[in-house]
Amino acid sequence: MIILVAVVTAVIGFGLGCVVAKSRIEQKNRKAQQDAVSLLKKAEQEAQEIKRKAIIEAREEVHKIKEEIEEEKKRRDLEHRSLEERLLKREEIISKREELVDKKETALEQLRVQLEAAKKKIEQREKELDERFTKLAGMTVEEARQIVIDEARQKYEHDLAILYKKIKENYEEEAEKEAKKIIATAVQRYAPEYIGEITVSTVSLPSDDMKGRIIGREGRNIRTFEKITGVDLIIDDTPEVVVLSSFNPIRREIARLTLEKLVTDGRIHPARIEEMYEKSKQEMEKMIKEAGQEATFVTGVTGLHPELIKLLGKLKFRTSYGQNVLDHSIEVAQLAALMAEELGLDVDRTRRGGLLHDIGKALDHEVEGSHTEIGAEIARRYGESDHIINMIMSHHGEQEPVCPESVLVAAADALSAARPGARRESLETYIRRLVKMEKIAMSFKNVEKAYAIQAGREVRVIVEPEKIDDVEADKMAYEIAKKIEEEVEYPGVLKVVVIREKRSIAYAK
Repeated sequence: MIILVAVVTAVIGFGLGCVVAKSRIEQKNRKAQQDAVSLLKKAEQEAQEIKRKAIIEAREEVHKIKEEIEEEKKRRDLEHRSLEERLLKREEIISKREELVDKKETALEQLRVQLEAAKKKIEQREKELDERFTKLAGMTVEEARQIVIDEARQKYEHDLAILYKKIKENYEEEAEKEAKKIIATAVQRYAPEYIGEITVSTVSLPSDDMKGRIIGREGRNIRTFEKITGVDLIIDDTPEVVVLSSFNPIRREIARLTLEKLVTDGRIHPARIEEMYEKSKQEMEKMIKEAGQEATFVTGVTGLHPELIKLLGKLKFRTSYGQNVLDHSIEVAQLAALMAEELGLDVDRTRRGGLLHDIGKALDHEVEGSHTEIGAEIARRYGESDHIINMIMSHHGEQEPVCPESVLVAAADALSAARPGARRESLETYIRRLVKMEKIAMSFKNVEKAYAIQAGREVRVIVEPEKIDDVEADKMAYEIAKKIEEEVEYPGVLKVVVIREKRSIAYAK
């Protein structure tokens, strides 16, 4: 009898436990519904408040700018056009803000729809729970609870993954469109003409008799000239022309000026060579300083240390793949500043970093290390900020960018280098580079063919589809790109495309 009572008591207790569990689950579901509704209302209120404040602020700002323009127009009629441009830019910013508010409203509406869908799912889940409680009589409370939790986790994790992928794709697509628009606008607004420079130092002579006077008795004049200037003087059978050869462009330019002065003067002897060399050296220092000052004036960069201005001037006599480095630095500064202006970033900082990004090339013939490391050390020595130093170090990927302006400088550097006609190299060097890139790609296992296309800016790699799957193809593209980056010198950015194509062929007879 006692045993029977105990059994009945246990059954009743278990039933009461199930009823209590069901009641708690229903309370939690109701609370979740209430929380969802309150969250939706709060989000809608915040969106309306944000939109209202943004519109009020924008209207006040437009009104303020219009008043400033009217006052400025009375005082300075000559600045009327520039003030109108400022007003247009402000209105564009306002429209962008309104678009941002609209996007937020759209996102909130999507969230509301998702919450409604979640609400329906919860109701459906309640029905399923009612049906399942009848099946849980043979399980413990912990086992039943674990089953419900596992199923809910699996279902909602999948839904969240789908939602995340959809949001990611939408934002990536919008970001790519905006980036293309900004780059295109910047390039259109700043489009200088390119003239290919041929860096060959030659000096024209009035007659071939001058060659003998340059050589001097027993070659003393030419030996003195080469010793003082550090430049090789080549005198061959070419009529009325001599050639100056040196890896240092500044030293070669000083030697050219010296020789031109000697030829014009006509008196060529060791003492006169030394005198003309000193005059040419002083003249060259003045030219370097003026070139640096002109670069800062053109770009509007102020407050540079005098030594930095001097180093900028030296870049006028430095080329990279046939592209003048000073012209390249000025273009990078302008392009980066235009893109920063479109994005609402720090324009002055971006322009300054763009102008100084290749400053290390002024000394890379004299100091060991890459031009980015040398440039960063120079900028640090003359008091430039950490952001400017990061722009110098990150424009070739040697350091991670710490601010969006650094990314813009790197993008402007790639744009300037990739512009058609901007850079040039000899045919032999160009062919050797393409062959080396193809050999690197062919050195990987399961590669059928490799082609360098797009003037050496893209490598297409065709692999065996039976032996390489999609994941391995992605990995191979990354490894080929890294190996080319380590072993090949090339201008701009190189694209590696791995193609895995499976063709199935059958014949009907």
